[in-house]
Amino acid sequence: MEFLRPTTWAQALAAKAEQPEAVPIQGGTDVMVEINFDVRRPPALLDLTGIAELSQWSEHDGVHRVGAGVTYARVVDELGAALPGLAQASRTVGSPQIRNRGTVGGNLGAASPAGDSHPPLLAGGALVEVASRDGGVRMIPAEEFYVGVKRSALRPDELIRAVHVTTATGPQYFSKVGTRNAMVIAVCSFAVALHPARRRVGTGIGSAAPTPRRAAEAEEFLAAELDWTARLDDALLRRFGELCAAAAAPIDDVRGTADYRRHAIAVMARRTLTWAWNDYRRARAA
Repeated sequence: MEFLRPTTWAQALAAKAEQPEAVPIQGGTDVMVEINFDVRRPPALLDLTGIAELSQWSEHDGVHRVGAGVTYARVVDELGAALPGLAQASRTVGSPQIRNRGTVGGNLGAASPAGDSHPPLLAGGALVEVASRDGGVRMIPAEEFYVGVKRSALRPDELIRAVHVTTATGPQYFSKVGTRNAMVIAVCSFAVALHPARRRVGTGIGSAAPTPRRAAEAEEFLAAELDWTARLDDALLRRFGELCAAAAAPIDDVRGTADYRRHAIAVMARRTLTWAWNDYRRARAA
């Protein structure tokens, strides 16, 4: 197996263009497990940890650009106030050692339906910045990035450079069902983000379909029915949970049944919306 270690972004794009089959590696928390268990044996690894710009984040006009090499630990420590949903999800990833190595960019690259960062990125309307030597830069909406089980919209010669997430303008929450809070693959997960200025609520569902996905019908329902000046109506909350569960397409596996996942998605949807709405109401009353 060849090991490629570029030190600049231009070198990385050139290496990927010349060897499209090379597997990018950031923290290695997914790739190395697959190699150790002989799930995959790529002809080359493309180590991106030496590219300093990938480990940087910035903010401009209310949008945070988070480099593909920014770790979960740094998301929690440095971006918790600006991107609370993503920070909450990052806290549930693995152990402290994993959070200090794993990255949101690597999670996107793996494109696992159970990836913890995906639901808050969907709820927040994130854009994934990708690039190739010959094709330039593309901005892919998160909801279009996932195309199948562990498959993304990346072309063979493209690499993930950053993810762009609008700074939170309202409460955000992430919830995950598992045998414990961290160091476990989610049985299912759910994220909600309130966007008060647009009178919209964003959603994200994880580990309950072939790809992470939004509950689009549930979002449209709230856009039409939610009174932003009143308390949450129980019937509205119940219907929101039902629509979120209906958006899922789970399977039975060793971690849970399809029926359980649907039930859990409905419960998490109701709970996270209630938590977010209570925070929103308290902020308005302050």
